[in-house]
Amino acid sequence: MEQDKLSQSKLDYNLLFVLFLMAIVSAIAIQSAEPSLPEKLQSVNFSLKQLQWYVIGAFVIAATLIIDYDRLFHLAWYLYGFGMLLLLGLELNVPGTVTLKGATSWYHIPGAGNFQPSELMKIFMIIVISRIIMNHREKYPEPTVKEDFQLLGKTLLATAPPLFLLIRQPDLGMSMVFMAIVASLVLVSGIRWRIILGIIFSGLSIAGILIFIFFQFPDFFHKYILKDYQLDRFYGWLAPYEYSNEQGFQLIRSLLAIGSGEMYGKGFGNLDVYLPEAHTDFIFGIIAEQFGFIGASIVISLFFLLVYRMVHIALESHDLYGSYLCTGVIGMITFQVFQNIGMTIGLLPITGLPLPFISYGGSSLATYMLAIGIVLNVRSRTKKFMFSSEE
Repeated sequence: MEQDKLSQSKLDYNLLFVLFLMAIVSAIAIQSAEPSLPEKLQSVNFSLKQLQWYVIGAFVIAATLIIDYDRLFHLAWYLYGFGMLLLLGLELNVPGTVTLKGATSWYHIPGAGNFQPSELMKIFMIIVISRIIMNHREKYPEPTVKEDFQLLGKTLLATAPPLFLLIRQPDLGMSMVFMAIVASLVLVSGIRWRIILGIIFSGLSIAGILIFIFFQFPDFFHKYILKDYQLDRFYGWLAPYEYSNEQGFQLIRSLLAIGSGEMYGKGFGNLDVYLPEAHTDFIFGIIAEQFGFIGASIVISLFFLLVYRMVHIALESHDLYGSYLCTGVIGMITFQVFQNIGMTIGLLPITGLPLPFISYGGSSLATYMLAIGIVLNVRSRTKKFMFSSEE
C-alpha cells in the first residue's frame, strides 16, 4: 500500500465563483432599487458602495487565509471577551453608540458609517462554541448522558450573556440567528438524539403555553412578555390586510411586488410597487418583481450551491474543530436566508434580517465574507490522500 499526499493548500474556486455571482446579483438588484428609495438617500450610490465592501471582503478573506484556523481555537475566549465588551458598550450607551428604530445596536465609526458589533459576535460565538464542543469531545470520547448534559450546560452558559444583551438592545432577529448557530452546533456535537428531541419538545411546549397566555391573558402578555412593537410584527404577519396601513404594510407591498413579477418579471428597472427598505431587508422582492420566478429561483439556487459547497468542506475536513466551524457558518447563513426570504413571502414574521451577500450593508457583508474566509481556511488546510496498491 502506497500513500501519496496531494497538495495541501487548495482554495475552493467553486465557492469563490458563487460569491462572485452573488456580488453581481447584489450590485444589479441594489442599483435597480435606488430610484425607489427616499429622496434623501438617492444621492448615495449604494450599488457602488456594495461593490467596494465586496472588495474589502475579498481582503478580509485573504487575511483570514493567512492565519491557520487552529489559531482561532487558542484565541476563542479572547475574541469572545472582546465581543462582549462591544455589546456591553451598547448597553451602557458609551459615546459613539447609535439608536435606530428603537434599538441601540450600532457604533458610529467616522468615515466608515455604522458598525453593528453583534455581526462580529456571531463569528466569535461560532469559534468559542466549536472550542467548547471540541474540548468536551476530547475529554469524553464516549460520553455518558450526564456528560452530554454537561456539554449542553457549558454551551448554554456561553450563549446566555451575549443573547441577554441582544434581547436588551432589543434585537429579536439577531437573537434568533444566535440561537440558530447554537442549534446547528448542538446537532453535530454528539449529544444523544433523545436529549435533543426532548429540548425540541420542551420548546414547542413553551411556545404552546405562550400562545395560550396570549389568547387567555392578553394584558399579562403585553406587559411582561413582548413589547407592543414586537406584537405589531406578529399582527402584521398573521393578518396583514387587517392592518394594511400600519403593521401589515411592508408584507402586503412585498407580496404585491413578488406576485406582480410572475414567471419572467417586468425587466430591469421596471418597478411599479413601492417597497420600503428595498435595498436592504426587501431586496428579494425587488429581484422577484424585475426578474420573476426565474430570477428568484436563480438567487435561491446560488444559496443552495453556497451551502452545498460548505457542507462538502465540513464533511471533507479530517479535523473536528474545522468541521464545527463550518457547521456554525452553515447554520448562520442558512437561517438568515430562510428567515429573510420567508418574511418577504409571508411565511415568517418580519424581523429586519438582511439577505446575506445580496442586501446592502457594510458590516454585515464583511462578517459574511469573514465567515466564508474561515470555511475556505478549513478547506485549504484539509489534507487529501490518494491510496494506490501495487502488486
